[in-house]
Amino acid sequence: MSDKPKILGVTGGAVALSALALAFGACCVAPWAVGLLGVGGALLLARLAGLQSPVVVVTLLLVGVGFWYAYRARSGSKREPCPAEDRKGLRIAVWIGALIVICVDIASYLPRLASFW
Repeated sequence: MSDKPKILGVTGGAVALSALALAFGACCVAPWAVGLLGVGGALLLARLAGLQSPVVVVTLLLVGVGFWYAYRARSGSKREPCPAEDRKGLRIAVWIGALIVICVDIASYLPRLASFW
């Protein structure tokens, strides 16, 4: 059984949650949020902004699970040889996803940090 759907699913979920964390972080300080989301949408994201840190933690955990799936040793019977699955492309996808997640997670905290300057 291939781990490709698991690896791509976990990495894609991490990237999507990072985008959500970015929206939580930008809603409170970016004036375009009200124009783009409307007053109701901006207020909803402002209420959910307290969930930004847990969402970032979950994204990092998902990236860790993606790395675990991509780099773990395949378990199988020693008597039954199975064709070796090339995971190079999946490992590259996990690394690209991890870079995206880290960049977006850092960007989600930049509006708060900019308010201190």
